[in-house]
Amino acid sequence: MENLISLVNKIQRACTALGDHGEASALPTLWDSLPAIAVVGGQSSGKSSVLESIVGKDFLPRGSGIVTRRPLVLQLHKLEEGSREYAEFLHIPRKRFTDFAAVRKEIQDETDRETGRTKQISSVPIHLSIYSPNVVNLTLIDLPGLTKVAVEGQPDSIVQDIENMVRSYIEKPNCIILAISPANQDLATSDAIKISRERTFGVLTKIDLMDKGTDAADILEGKSYRLKFPWIGVVNRSQADINKNVDMIAARRREREYFSTTPEYKHLAQRMGSEHLAKMLSKHLETVIKSRIPGIQSLISKTVLELENELSRLGKPIAADAGGKLYTIMEICRLFDQIYKEHLDGVRPGGDKIYYVFDNQLPAALKRLQFDKQLSMENIRKLITEADGYQPHLIAPEQGYRRLIESSVVTIRGPAEAAVDAVHALLKELVHKAISETPELKQYPALRAEVGNAAIESLERMRDTSKKATLQLVDMECSYLTVDFFRKLPQDVDKGGNPTHSIFDRYNDSYLRRIGTTVLSYVNMVCASLRNSIPKSIVYCQVREAKRSLLDHFFTELGKLEQKRLSNLLNEDPAVMERRSALAKRLELYRSAQSEIDAVAWSK
Repeated sequence: MENLISLVNKIQRACTALGDHGEASALPTLWDSLPAIAVVGGQSSGKSSVLESIVGKDFLPRGSGIVTRRPLVLQLHKLEEGSREYAEFLHIPRKRFTDFAAVRKEIQDETDRETGRTKQISSVPIHLSIYSPNVVNLTLIDLPGLTKVAVEGQPDSIVQDIENMVRSYIEKPNCIILAISPANQDLATSDAIKISRERTFGVLTKIDLMDKGTDAADILEGKSYRLKFPWIGVVNRSQADINKNVDMIAARRREREYFSTTPEYKHLAQRMGSEHLAKMLSKHLETVIKSRIPGIQSLISKTVLELENELSRLGKPIAADAGGKLYTIMEICRLFDQIYKEHLDGVRPGGDKIYYVFDNQLPAALKRLQFDKQLSMENIRKLITEADGYQPHLIAPEQGYRRLIESSVVTIRGPAEAAVDAVHALLKELVHKAISETPELKQYPALRAEVGNAAIESLERMRDTSKKATLQLVDMECSYLTVDFFRKLPQDVDKGGNPTHSIFDRYNDSYLRRIGTTVLSYVNMVCASLRNSIPKSIVYCQVREAKRSLLDHFFTELGKLEQKRLSNLLNEDPAVMERRSALAKRLELYRSAQSEIDAVAWSK
């Protein structure tokens, strides 16, 4: 059982070291899930004396006004009989205090380091561990004393600030409340009791200072003011005893004697006094911790997963040296490039739209070409006669054929160019998609912009190359005709015309229509051929190159950059950097707690 309190002590120390004080924040808190005993009381209620009596040492600052201005997490560890007592602070690791007057001074000094030499308060706790054979294993959180008025040097809001801090602890479901109230005051006006009655142990102090003829028996028996747990009476050292440095062990002995010899409290003596209070609190805390461990384990496992996922989304922190920065940039670019290729290869959606250009848009554009304009009777007659010049053709108007074919085939440049542009637009669209799907690029806006610009510039160079190669395919069809097509045509004497007729008679409508039909048939054959070769050219010059060398030029330029420019590329939102750091610390806390709990579980 003692392991359980030690376990919570370790986790509480880790919480404080890593910035988890249970305050409202955007980070998950482990502190709030840990069972703890919060000591609550008004000023001059005897709160400090109760704590010192439990510990058996003078170690708390004393004075007028608000002395406790930060929560004090007091962790007591029982040692074997004969062992030497000592204390340790979390903020001064590996330093042991054997002089408890020095402990008091360090509490004061550490309070001032956080709040300054003012009367302000702070919610950041001080962790003090005391090791002694005269204590039980127990953890208490000493909170600032509740007050009704601000003293000189304090803001008017101090009264409400302290109450808010106290409430922030005691309103948590895992908090056990130790309410300290003096017996010589009306309990109905007790600040500690008013603030909460659930999950509360009531401690009645100054019983020995009550007016003659009055006693607190009804309260201690739970008759006049009932709490969740039984009341416990304590008799602290008087101010005179404190001034005379009366030994704490002697004070405990005198306390036992008081309850066992005072007639009003004799029958309650077995459950009165600071020693009984410490044992009962320790036992209750152990029971609560044991019941909460499964829930804490579940919470830790769930939160570790959530923290890991968010850290993964935020990305890794930036390397400090130039080589590390360059490596980070290259790795991010490689991830982007891989995602881009997956879009083209069909692993991710988007690449299928390129095939749609080849299978639908290009054929449709070729069909829409109006060859009938080029092959109208009027245009055929015009081009044939112009091609003959002053001397009519003898057998077939070859030059006329060539001009008709060229004027028709050249119109295919439009659909070819449009296909290049359509694929270019799709490749650009995939760049934007791949960038948005690369989490690491979201982390660095400057690098995201540079990679996007470099990829688009590279695609534009590929588009220009592709356009040149694709239009050359069309120009090739214009510059050299497929002779076999014409050789396979049926030979007709009439095609050559009758030499006895005039040149104008030879260009009759029937003859010209036959020429138009032949040219159209040839142009359709060219269209069918280009419908297959244009996609090949586009894929070779654009799609293939985009997969092979999209960021090659960017990588070349990257190697020439100075460290400052590399750093600029990896600039990220300061809020993201801060969040990552906070999450990493919180994840470290949860993993540490997880291993501590697992160690205790295995040892059982």
